[in-house]
Amino acid sequence: MWKVTLQAFAVLLLAWFLGNFVVGWFQQNKVNTQTQHREHPSGATDSQDQSCFCHLTGVLDDCFCDVESIDVFNNFKIYPRIKKLTEKDYFRYYKVILKRPCPFWPDDGHCSIKDCHVEPCPESKIPVGIKSGNYNKYSQAANTMSDMTECEQAEELGAINSTLSNQSKEAFADWARHDDAQDHFCELDDETSPDAEYVDLLLNPERYTGYKGPSAWRVWNSIYEENCFKPRSVYRPLNPLAPSRGDDDGEGFYNWLEGLCLEKRVFYRLISGLHSSINIHLCADYLLDEGWGRSVWGPNVQEFRQRFDTAETKGEGTRRLKNLYFLYLIELRALYKVAPYFERAFVNLYTGNTQEDSATKELLLQVFNEIKTFPMHFDEKSMFAGHKLEAKTLKEEFRLHFKNISRIMDCVGCSKCRLWGKLQTQGLGTALKILFSEKEIQNLPEHSPSKGFQLTRQEIVALMNGFGRLSTSIHQLHSFRLLLEENR
Repeated sequence: MWKVTLQAFAVLLLAWFLGNFVVGWFQQNKVNTQTQHREHPSGATDSQDQSCFCHLTGVLDDCFCDVESIDVFNNFKIYPRIKKLTEKDYFRYYKVILKRPCPFWPDDGHCSIKDCHVEPCPESKIPVGIKSGNYNKYSQAANTMSDMTECEQAEELGAINSTLSNQSKEAFADWARHDDAQDHFCELDDETSPDAEYVDLLLNPERYTGYKGPSAWRVWNSIYEENCFKPRSVYRPLNPLAPSRGDDDGEGFYNWLEGLCLEKRVFYRLISGLHSSINIHLCADYLLDEGWGRSVWGPNVQEFRQRFDTAETKGEGTRRLKNLYFLYLIELRALYKVAPYFERAFVNLYTGNTQEDSATKELLLQVFNEIKTFPMHFDEKSMFAGHKLEAKTLKEEFRLHFKNISRIMDCVGCSKCRLWGKLQTQGLGTALKILFSEKEIQNLPEHSPSKGFQLTRQEIVALMNGFGRLSTSIHQLHSFRLLLEENR
């Protein structure tokens, strides 16, 4: 009797358990379905918060490198070193003219927001070796000085030119003449001008200033519409800041780009990548609070979404971010190409502090050594590789368009935006100069300056800081990815 009772009890217990399981499964399934509908009203399976990144993957156009490889290489190998390098005195001080009038239209008036202001660095704060000019870059005498007062150093530096051999003087004179006649990709500021001033880049960081409206729109509009080889058949503005860009599908609109030759596609992607990088900096260092007399800066996720989210940009956001990676590869390739220039023993990043200069040179060479290990460089030989006359004409057109963009930087109404715009444009211009000077770099003499290829200190500072900004952008993308996941 008790066995029958026990069996009946077991059957009832099993039925009760199965019933609860089935009911619970249906309820949970219903909750999950409702949650998915709330989170994804369109039925998408990925989180809307991650839509900025869902297509940012795989191989980039016009090269054989993938996004994931660049992320790992940059964030773990390059970014920590380039950040430390650009904090060194040689790369910290940049001489620039911020008061040059706009050459294309009447000035729109300067930004009145206090965060637009750039604080110039007093001459007394500039390392004596930087103030002494380019001669001392190669002078052994300059690098043997130590334990002197600034006045003694300045006096000694003034005499260095007289200690050079006649052969060295002729080499410097030839270099100066060649440099003046060289085909630059940028409109270089005259460092001897009374309007040129040193700026401490660490004390004037690139961040959101509130500069926008007609002045900012006009600058970017001139860059995109007048200089990016836009076909006449394309009527919709390329400028992302344009108030109305029509009802064209964001990604489908760019079919015309595939019809351009490689060089013109590259030009557009460089400008778009630079614009994207600047936008990431502004989103990552945004003015969050101005209360109690103290400004609070930090990442603004909503601002980032407006500029790069797939839905907000009709699919263009991913293209913009990929163009950033493309630009990174171009400048990375330029650094790879120019490494032999800096690896020569007599080239010194001279500030007057022997120990500091040695550490700076060593760190720079570490960056170059890391770059050499990267397996997927952009192949610039595919550019301007057609008929010689046509290639030469296209190359000159490419150079003049970019040089024009460097001049447009003098039309930026915000001083801080102008500073970083000029620096990053000059950095890219220097990278292009390097890529198109391969033969001259290959023929560099080992123990003396070259007539065929030279870089001024202004170009070197812009090159490394410009690449540093791109490296920072890719590092900040990883931070935004984590923030979006937290908000999910």
